[in-house]
Amino acid sequence: MARTKEFDPDAALQSALELFWRRGYEATSMTHLVEHLGVGRASIYATFGNKHELYLKALDRYQQARNPQLLRELSQPGPALPAVRAVVRRFATEATTEGRRLSGCFVTNTAAELAPHDTAAARRVERNWDHLETLLHSALVRAQAQDELPADRDPLALARMLLVLMQGLRVVGKASADPARVQDAAEQALTLLD
Repeated sequence: MARTKEFDPDAALQSALELFWRRGYEATSMTHLVEHLGVGRASIYATFGNKHELYLKALDRYQQARNPQLLRELSQPGPALPAVRAVVRRFATEATTEGRRLSGCFVTNTAAELAPHDTAAARRVERNWDHLETLLHSALVRAQAQDELPADRDPLALARMLLVLMQGLRVVGKASADPARVQDAAEQALTLLD
């Protein structure tokens, strides 16, 4: 007779996500996961696979939780440019808010730590960035159609610039204690939308 799971896999995955997000992949051992999740090593393997598979599942969960919020923000009816500005400013604020600053963005952390040598992680990072770029591009095309953005601006190039800026804000915000560095960069970039 098969034993029933004595833990909630959904709660364990969320807990693993938080640990990986805070510590990173390499600094998180299976021992850390066992202690943090309160789940035995064999149960972790049976439910999630190895540490790498668990990390990728945690990254997927992170993206699934955040992507709908961006979609809502950038596709709301009405003027599009204020929504784009608000998203960029939110990224800057989150990058400099003490509670979030040191953990950074899980996707950005993965890009820096794993993507250069881990194709599965790199695919997930790229998929996330493609999604954000598409949302920004769509919002900027809409802004241009509504005469909010000058006709001589390239919405795709601007979307790519904002994507790179937003990821950079996360990195600099995590490493720098000077919030003005991040805030000033965001505001300067937003002048390109005028």
